[in-house]
Amino acid sequence: MDDIHIPLSSPDITDAEIDAVVDVLRTRHLSLGPKIPEFENAFRRYLGVEEAVAVSSGTAGLHCALLAMGIGPGDEVITSPFSFVASANVIKMVGATPVFVDIESSTLNMDAAKAAKAITPRTKAILGVEAFGNPNGMHEMVMLAASHEIPLLEDACEGLGSSHKRRKVGTFGRAGVFGFYPNKQITTGEGGIIVTDDRKIADLCRSFRNQGRDPNGSWLSHARLGYNYRLSDINAAMGIVQMQRLDDIVTARQRVAHEYISQLLDEPRLILPTIDDETVMSWFVFVVRLTSEFDAADRDAILAYLKNHHIGCSNYFPPIHLQPFYVADHGFKRGDFPITEYVADRTIALPFHNRLSHMEIERVVHHLRQALEQRLSAKAA
Repeated sequence: MDDIHIPLSSPDITDAEIDAVVDVLRTRHLSLGPKIPEFENAFRRYLGVEEAVAVSSGTAGLHCALLAMGIGPGDEVITSPFSFVASANVIKMVGATPVFVDIESSTLNMDAAKAAKAITPRTKAILGVEAFGNPNGMHEMVMLAASHEIPLLEDACEGLGSSHKRRKVGTFGRAGVFGFYPNKQITTGEGGIIVTDDRKIADLCRSFRNQGRDPNGSWLSHARLGYNYRLSDINAAMGIVQMQRLDDIVTARQRVAHEYISQLLDEPRLILPTIDDETVMSWFVFVVRLTSEFDAADRDAILAYLKNHHIGCSNYFPPIHLQPFYVADHGFKRGDFPITEYVADRTIALPFHNRLSHMEIERVVHHLRQALEQRLSAKAA
């Protein structure tokens, strides 16, 4: 069985999604058709928000939202260095400067006290990232943004279906953005959506996604600089079915996460995800961390061991400030954000998807334990 590959992630696509896509292909509305508002309405109802704007990716959604909030050259936006690089890139895409704030070691989200100290007269927004979909700490970001009268943009791309103190991910900020890449809780192949209660932000985002056209204007009239960030009806049709299945999808992911926790709870060489009693997780990924007796070289050796045994795995996330582009552009160096760096050196994302079986989880856990033993033996030699 060890020669059968267990992928790091796998989309959950059923005949219902396939039939929905085929139905669209039989129509003349492959883009700008009725499936877009239907998908948007499904999101509005689920989250209880006023507006939803479907776009081509989570990155596109964050870019549009920053533009709609008036963020531009000369502005600073506070954000996390422990995230996928897109959450910082979009700040630079509007000409603003990302100001990184180190994370808390338990939630892996920005430390609110450190964020407060990073605010300057040039700070025009906070882009809060829910690492791996964990919203713990977002209430503090809401209060911080409100106290300084600046908008909070919520990068909810990894958190659909999660909540904290009964408040759903995506509803904390002036706007929230979700992504639907195939490893997310739901997928549209590629895609994203912006959610907000602010009609002005929503209308501007509709314009930005569609080459700068006003929503009710002429096709060849362009009111502002815009982009081709439209989502197709083919993608939206997938999303509609996935939203109908969301509760079942979340339940399946919780089952897999809880089984991992049950099987690894007695492993002293790992730190398991920390979720408080007021948080409901929908589980984007399942990431464990090595304890302090290991370093990045150990982690990389363990990843290599797992891959050699046909087990998909990765390091989530390399610090953004140490990505070559950010080092070259901003002069960041190791030591600038020590908690982010310490955590990032020791993360291991294990295979995680809705249909991961009990036997597959047992196999992953077995080889993970073997890899830990082997690495400790090598260090002791």
